[in-house]
Amino acid sequence: MSKNIRELIAGTTVLSVDLGGLPEDLEISHLAYDSRLVKPGGLFVAIRGFKQDGHRYIKDAIAKGARTIVVDRPEIQLPSGVARVLVPNSRAALPDLAASFYDYPSRRMKVVGVTGTNGKTTTAFLCENIFRTAGFKTGLIGTVENHIGSQVLPVERTTPESVDVESLLWQMAEKGITHAAMEVSSHALELGRVKNIDFDVGIFTNLTQDHLDFHGTLDKYRQAKAQLFAQLNEGKNNAEPRTAVLNADDPNSEAMQAATSARILTYGIKNEADITAADIEIGAQEACFTLKTAKGQRKVTLHTTGLFSIYNALAACGMGVSLGIELDVIASALENMPGVPGRFEQVKCGQDFAAIVDYAHTPDGLENILTTAQEFATGRIILVFGCGGDRDRTKRPIMGRLGLEYADIVYITSDNPRTEDPVAIINEIEAGAKQAAKAKGSYYLIPDRRQAICAALAEAKAGDVVLVAGKGHETYQILGQKTVHFDDREVIRDYFKELNLPCSQ
Repeated sequence: MSKNIRELIAGTTVLSVDLGGLPEDLEISHLAYDSRLVKPGGLFVAIRGFKQDGHRYIKDAIAKGARTIVVDRPEIQLPSGVARVLVPNSRAALPDLAASFYDYPSRRMKVVGVTGTNGKTTTAFLCENIFRTAGFKTGLIGTVENHIGSQVLPVERTTPESVDVESLLWQMAEKGITHAAMEVSSHALELGRVKNIDFDVGIFTNLTQDHLDFHGTLDKYRQAKAQLFAQLNEGKNNAEPRTAVLNADDPNSEAMQAATSARILTYGIKNEADITAADIEIGAQEACFTLKTAKGQRKVTLHTTGLFSIYNALAACGMGVSLGIELDVIASALENMPGVPGRFEQVKCGQDFAAIVDYAHTPDGLENILTTAQEFATGRIILVFGCGGDRDRTKRPIMGRLGLEYADIVYITSDNPRTEDPVAIINEIEAGAKQAAKAKGSYYLIPDRRQAICAALAEAKAGDVVLVAGKGHETYQILGQKTVHFDDREVIRDYFKELNLPCSQ
């Protein structure tokens, strides 16, 4: 597809346009914010990022065929034959340009946005499955994978840029997708990456400490999440009401409700709510409960375990109810949903103990999986985890303390150290482990993640539960400036294969 430059910039605040001798009806073939992705006839948006300034790469973009450059530095001059669009802020202009280029694709479908510290991925998967079970053509944008109908696309960025999001939604719309679910991170909200998406439903899962390296304070983190619900007020098609589905058991829902004029639908277990769960039973591989709504009640058995799984199911149910989907359809979708990759995922190789991989990388997430393991463990809980580098340091000792308080044996190791010293990160985690009140057991410091996982598996006996936390579905490890292949699940399977145990993928 292509777009006339005048049409493209019509919805963007522009200070000046210099076509550089090019025709007034100049056609733009594509948008790029990375000079390496520029193709002939494209428009390059030079963004001042946190580590790099895109203005430094304008020559590279032109060399690759860019015919138009968007800048926010007025001193930048371009050669003849290249159009210059000057804007107040290139980063702020990008989502407007992206939505305009792709003709606001979210207006052509129902879009559900899921935000919160934990549970976004599973809840988004559940929402998609409810849509699919109801007979709709579905799409998904998330951190594990993207779906366009039955097509599964890899995820290249956990927080995709606005161009990537709008492109995915456009591809969905072109293929007849009518309903889509999307994870919405605080980064995406704060940086305006989902600014022009017309959300029909916003879901809030919970809010606990995370991403303070980016937001600075928990209050600012909360404010970023609330932007999704403020955005519900700005739907382009006001013929149908928007809905905010909020967790009645999380006090942070008050901030989400205060931010929106959308109708409110609540879910919860402890407090009074529109959608609740009763008769809860948590097993080793399943969670059973009675789903109660104003539309009736149903007995539901999830193929995942843990109280957090029930909360995710209630949130997804709230979405379904808000869009008028029948309760029988919702219950069926919850029950026929297999586990989500890297979310309390069991690796079964015929061993006599449980080996579980989970993405938990926050204090609350770690505590959730540990308390879930306590529900069914007949032996010890053995935990392997680390913390990511170049990220919120304040959560490291908290997670160290939680690990020791809940698990019998803890192996503290590397996660994605990035540019930090792995040993320094481990030492900060250990500081919390030393402060653990009534610590249940011992801990070991093993910087090599593979060695730590294997040590935990070697320690395990019948009835034990080995939890490998932090990376979940990820198939890589970031060491310095280098990214190497690493998959916790593969490491576990390889260990069991060495013992000649049968491992299914």
